[in-house]
Amino acid sequence: AEALERARKIQTIVLDKTGTLTVGKPSVTDIIPIGVTEAEVLRLAASAERGSEHALGEALVTAANERNIELEQPTDFEAIPGQGIVASVGNTVVAIGNSVMMASRGVGLGETEADTTKLAEGGKTPVYIAADDTLIGVVAIADTIKPEAAEVMTKLRAMGLEPVMLTGDNRRTAEAIAHQVGISRIVADVLPQDKSAKIKELQSEGLAVAMVGDGINDAPALAQADIGIAMGTGTDVAMESAGVTLLRGDLHGLLTTFNLSRATIRTIRQNLFWAFFYNTALIPIAAGAFYPVFTTWGSGVPSGLEFMFGELGFLNPMLAAGAMAFSSVSVITNSLRLRRFKPG
Repeated sequence: AEALERARKIQTIVLDKTGTLTVGKPSVTDIIPIGVTEAEVLRLAASAERGSEHALGEALVTAANERNIELEQPTDFEAIPGQGIVASVGNTVVAIGNSVMMASRGVGLGETEADTTKLAEGGKTPVYIAADDTLIGVVAIADTIKPEAAEVMTKLRAMGLEPVMLTGDNRRTAEAIAHQVGISRIVADVLPQDKSAKIKELQSEGLAVAMVGDGINDAPALAQADIGIAMGTGTDVAMESAGVTLLRGDLHGLLTTFNLSRATIRTIRQNLFWAFFYNTALIPIAAGAFYPVFTTWGSGVPSGLEFMFGELGFLNPMLAAGAMAFSSVSVITNSLRLRRFKPG
């Protein structure tokens, strides 16, 4: 109930990219080897990622399995939030991640910038692969945008809501995805632990903010937002942190949430009007507002109105009770109209 009441005040809706705007099942689209074969790049990368639960890691392992590449069991696995992972594959230390990770390990990116820029502009996420701190390749991973995403963003704007995309991807990749779904405001290159801080920044602008996400890393942001909305296809932690959970991964549920909120508040206001109307109209009459009319300035209550005002001009208690009962019935009946609410 509280979440539905807050939803009508929302001005900005922040959407996580992976698993929210996209299907959440990324796949390898391109492999650019440097000094080794494509198979070797994929073997080392997928072997290192066997200990990862990240969607990008799963994409690498899936691609290796599809090519029947034999993988090794990694050791010394370490996940670095917002950067990537480091693991040992045999006697080789493999680092997989973004340019920030490569810079922190002193790995030169050589002449790959033109290739990675082209990949990012196509909406793909470039992932650097280094072996013993030497760059051996770049793997491009892309996720499928949900088919309803663009339509839902258009309808959200028509409702007066500004959609904002929040992602850890680099800005070029984020802009490519945002352009496809029709989002103009982007917050990119965000570390997982900084998502809630970005929500605070928007709130500091005086905006009422909703956050939509599905992952463990989204939980703090979901809790920070004025209303958190979790995708039912996501993690239990996200759903626990949110005020609203969409049982399916369909973004049309967002439209249902905000439309239902507005319909609920509209019904509450109608109920308050009728409740106050009955009381404002009948309490003065029951208290004797017509008493002077009939006794002081008139010749008594006309016989035709005695069933309503008695002999002295006070409201008949039975009619007052009936009016109050009718007030309750009308409010309940009006509320039950919400059962006919159509999602969308």
